[in-house]
Amino acid sequence: MSLVDLIPSRATLQLLAGSVLGLLALNGFLTYRRVLKSVGHHPGIRHPISGVHLLGFLLPPIPGLSLGPNWSMEYKYKIYAQYGWDTITWAGIFPKIDIAYFVADPLTVKEITSNRARFPKDVKDYTVLAFFGSNILVTEGEVWKKQRKLAAPTFSERNNGLVWSETVRIIQEMFASWGPDNSDVVVDHCLDITLPITLLTISSAGFGRRIPWVDDKAASPGHQLSFKDAVHIVSKHLQVAIVVPRWAYRFSKFLKSVGLALDELNAYLREMVEERRASEVRERYDLFSALLEGNDSSKEDGKLTEDEIIGLELHRNIFIFLIAGHETTAHTLCFLLGLLAIEQEEQDKLYESIVTVLPNGEIPTYEQFGALSYVMATFNETLRLFPPVANIPKYSVDDTTLPAVQPDGSIGSVPVPKGTKMIISSPALHCNPRYWKDPYAFNPSRFLGDWPRDAFLPFSGGARACIGRGFAETESVAAITMIIQKYKVELKNPELYAGLTPLEKREKLLANRQGLTTTPINVPLIFRKRS
Repeated sequence: MSLVDLIPSRATLQLLAGSVLGLLALNGFLTYRRVLKSVGHHPGIRHPISGVHLLGFLLPPIPGLSLGPNWSMEYKYKIYAQYGWDTITWAGIFPKIDIAYFVADPLTVKEITSNRARFPKDVKDYTVLAFFGSNILVTEGEVWKKQRKLAAPTFSERNNGLVWSETVRIIQEMFASWGPDNSDVVVDHCLDITLPITLLTISSAGFGRRIPWVDDKAASPGHQLSFKDAVHIVSKHLQVAIVVPRWAYRFSKFLKSVGLALDELNAYLREMVEERRASEVRERYDLFSALLEGNDSSKEDGKLTEDEIIGLELHRNIFIFLIAGHETTAHTLCFLLGLLAIEQEEQDKLYESIVTVLPNGEIPTYEQFGALSYVMATFNETLRLFPPVANIPKYSVDDTTLPAVQPDGSIGSVPVPKGTKMIISSPALHCNPRYWKDPYAFNPSRFLGDWPRDAFLPFSGGARACIGRGFAETESVAAITMIIQKYKVELKNPELYAGLTPLEKREKLLANRQGLTTTPINVPLIFRKRS
């Protein structure tokens, strides 16, 4: 027998390959069936691409394959309505066979968020934020408790008072920059206003570093960039800084500028730590001072190291407060002003409510915060329609069951295998018609009186709820009160929206994408000075 006779024929190789592929397909089919059976064949999305894999957030909408990266915001509750359940599954086969629950049911959400031991945060989905090192967003267990214990007291009533006064000062400086005789201020993108407002507020109330609205942009001695420019560049190009490895920065002028901003911001924060510790002891209310004071007074085993506060490679909670905090609030304020430009009647109601509290055009004080209830309601309604974080990931530690509202409205349960991802969908929860009347309408008055608090989760919930909520609420109410008291907000180029319904106008003006938070793409507005 020759060697040629030992070589399998083409037909044999094809048969062998076909058999292997067949066995793989059969194994995949059986695994897929087993996965579906593990959740009792609970209804939901059946797409080839996994609903919880990065690939699903990178692909554009492709019928039968991908819903696109922003599907939670685009569809909100509509997909859940198709299946009749407020909790649905998503089964995928690529890159691996898996299944996850997507939840828009307040009953189920409350069970998840109130049982952190059973349903901890899936920190793997926050890996990109570990770019800044260990911080309160990407940790769990004892490390998270340690960071939360030190960080939470810094967000105090005293700090909220400082947030209010600094926001008022910053808005006044913005008005002054517009000029007393300028009746119309045209803004090509509303973020050009809201980002500086929140940046300057967090710089002052967060770090005790006042920056004027009209900045000379001069860098401090020993620096190449000003603090304001360093923060602006880093926050604007945050995703680039996360994705691109540092060694690649030298090949691009743009990346070099991002790298410089990262280094400069790190240096500024380290200097601020050293300066604050070396300065005379006096009462300060900004977050930075409170964090340092709380850390220095803690027992040794409860302290954060300097690298945990700041860190050689941006290992800092401070950085998270600075970047994530100011961007999230800026985006919400942008959406809010856009909504008011579309809904003029609602803007008139808001203005009248402000005049009731401030009849003579007075500067609002922090003591009047509670009286500005319609401003707060407008802020909440904006968060309901445009939650900063669309999907909140958790996972199940053990095999368990969760209570869930069934299609007929009765309470049932769903099986949850160990390791199953549980994604709380804020946009769907906030538009669930079982709890919100006319859920897609912009109606701030729904937040006056009783409203379904368990169906509202813009700051997450339970022990993992956002500790900066009071900061954001205080800043936003102060900013909106000041702006609407003095200016009427209108659409730029209103002819582009002629004949559209308010909802269609909203979809056009307030188109958004998913970045680190829900981000408005382009919101052109006009601010007309009130007589």
